[in-house]
Amino acid sequence: MNPLDDYRIKDTKPRLGERWPHGGSGNRSWICGDKISTTYDLVEQMFYLYVRVVKARDLPTNPDPYVEVKLGNYRGKTQRFDNKTSPEWNQVFAFSKHKIHSSTLEVSVRDKETLGRDDFLGRVQFDLNEIPTRLPPDSPLAPQWYRLEDRHRLLRGELMLAVWIGSQADEAFPEAWHSDAAAVHGDGVFSVRSKVYVSPKLWYLRVHVIEAQDVEGEDRSQPPPAVFVKGVVGNQVGKTKIFPNRTANPVWNEDLLFVVAEPFEDVLIVTVESKVAPTRDEVVGRMSVSMNALERRMDHRPVHSRWFNLDRFGMGDYMEGKGPKFSTRIHLRACLEGGYHVLDESTLYISDQRPTTRQLWKQPIGILEVGILSANGLLPMKVRDGRGTTDAYCVAKYGHKWVRTRTVVESFSPKWNEQYTWEVYDPCTVVTLGVLDNCHLAGGNGRDSRIGKVRIRLSTLETDKIYTHSYPLLVLQPSGLKKMGELHLAFRFTCISLTQIIYLYSRPLLPKMHYIQPFTISQLDKLRNEAMKIVASRLGRAEPPLRKEVVEYMLDVDSHMWSMRRSKANFFRIASFFSGLIATSRWITQVCQWKNPITTVLVHVLLCILVCYPELILPTGFLYMFFIAVWNFRLRASHPPHMDTKMSWAEGVHPDELDEEFDTFPTSRPQDVVRMRYDRVRSVAGRIQTVAGDMATQGERFLALLSWRDPRATTIFLLVCLCAAVVLFVTPFKIVTLLVGLFLLRHPRFRSKMPSAPSSFFRRLPARTDSML
Repeated sequence: MNPLDDYRIKDTKPRLGERWPHGGSGNRSWICGDKISTTYDLVEQMFYLYVRVVKARDLPTNPDPYVEVKLGNYRGKTQRFDNKTSPEWNQVFAFSKHKIHSSTLEVSVRDKETLGRDDFLGRVQFDLNEIPTRLPPDSPLAPQWYRLEDRHRLLRGELMLAVWIGSQADEAFPEAWHSDAAAVHGDGVFSVRSKVYVSPKLWYLRVHVIEAQDVEGEDRSQPPPAVFVKGVVGNQVGKTKIFPNRTANPVWNEDLLFVVAEPFEDVLIVTVESKVAPTRDEVVGRMSVSMNALERRMDHRPVHSRWFNLDRFGMGDYMEGKGPKFSTRIHLRACLEGGYHVLDESTLYISDQRPTTRQLWKQPIGILEVGILSANGLLPMKVRDGRGTTDAYCVAKYGHKWVRTRTVVESFSPKWNEQYTWEVYDPCTVVTLGVLDNCHLAGGNGRDSRIGKVRIRLSTLETDKIYTHSYPLLVLQPSGLKKMGELHLAFRFTCISLTQIIYLYSRPLLPKMHYIQPFTISQLDKLRNEAMKIVASRLGRAEPPLRKEVVEYMLDVDSHMWSMRRSKANFFRIASFFSGLIATSRWITQVCQWKNPITTVLVHVLLCILVCYPELILPTGFLYMFFIAVWNFRLRASHPPHMDTKMSWAEGVHPDELDEEFDTFPTSRPQDVVRMRYDRVRSVAGRIQTVAGDMATQGERFLALLSWRDPRATTIFLLVCLCAAVVLFVTPFKIVTLLVGLFLLRHPRFRSKMPSAPSSFFRRLPARTDSML
């Protein structure tokens, strides 16, 4: 088998939306019928026995009660209360149907004892064949009071329960205790559950520093210092240039840009500082302002500027308890930019393009539905109890919405079968799905390990079509490319308005503020990095947290880092783009050299037709491209593109290049290794330098035609231009074009192997290389 076939997408045929088949006599089917109607039509239906333990009453005096739910070999326990006769738990337990080998459900109440065995307070038993079925959109099943008993003998106390059979579409599914995670205890229980997260609302904060007045140094007898302005928001710092003149009224007119998130937790701190030493700055004045006090704008119209008084803490005054004293004032124009889209991910894999302000959002043009079915063939990610295991979960990110499936514990073929929906505002966006190993089930501060990632570009999908594929999970490790398993997905892009989609293809990719007042490349990189940090910080404070390493993996934080492998891949991508032009050039050369006389004669005929009827040139070109597209239609891919290991140069990459790619920044490698890599980069840069110099030489030769650097060459060129102008004035353009075409297509018998006169003349023109050191 070709190893490359193992890295390709495979078509699958899952049983989407169908019921489980009927069981045998020992395990009768819980529900009759063959198929149900449900909104979860992109996943395989998984049935669960749900037990909701609500509360108890009239228990014996001073118990420490808890409830134990037992089904076969699975046991789940509620929280324990101290000295409470009427405790309330309101906890749900879920038992997977295909792992049940019992016909009786037992719910017992027990009294926790400090020493010895827990006391039995009573039980309630259910026959699984008598349990009702409940599927959305049915209302939740009402809990009922059940009298506690022991071997058909009624005991004191009652327990309120609700027991039903449902699917993963049940509202209780995300918060339920699952039988396949029974070994997880403590805080690890929260990290097992599936959750939906929302990214914080991000704003660009623009602080336009205009000027300052009455700037003074510590020593008033000396001229005012050369100062600059520093803005601080949280961990973000921005500085203006140092005003070169020593004046009391410096002027900057510079922008400081920051990223802030709602709800606002940081304040804007602006200080005017002077450089008193290479490593020390002296604060001249300071002010702070709350984010809520700043103006919010949605377009390019300027906001009002304000003067702010700066406070200065003189050390002597501070020791005397006089506090801050007025020093100077600063003129600022600060606002929260709502017309931009705050980039928190790479523009190559962008999933949302809407501006910050909701008033500027358009109506959605479609719905994206993703069914995360399962994974198989996962590799062991850690060792527990002397054996390799994997606790896998899946994260999906599109727009502001993140989803996280539940963690399937100790399984190399986990089944999630969870379906999620997103509104789509632009088809030229990407949904990203990542599979990770949960390393926090037993507590600790470990990092969740990467298993693989899948990206799906919505513009490559047909509307209203269900795609069911198995995607290989590929990870590039310091040891090389590795397949970690396969992820089974089902997804569908439903179009609401086809005309709106077509209209969007003519609109700019980002909101108009990105084009009216654009940021520089360096500003965008800095702001994107800060936005990623804010998103990771806020999502890491959720419960369960979406940890920093997960957010960074999904947002491709390290995509801008240097990699020899990526550089090679990008070079050959450029070469692939120009391969069509090179192939066309070779074909024209073969035509001119009469390699195939029939083809050359046909080209002569085509040339004569186009010269005689020049109005056919553009229609012929467009018609040619139309037929090429029609021909390629039958060769189109049947599934969206996935990671291309060959194009990425991930298969035959040198181990040292991989080690360099995974190196930290700054480097942590030995000095001799760093020297070797530096020499390698120098050799590559030397070749790039040579190519750039050759391109500059050709451009300077072209400019030398009219610059009189070579008087004789310029004189010859002027005479040729004069003669060409006279000839073209008196000769019809069609005849000139025909003669030039016939000359270029002349037979090799009339050609010389020596360079042509125009080529030799151009190569003799001077360049500025002789002026370089």
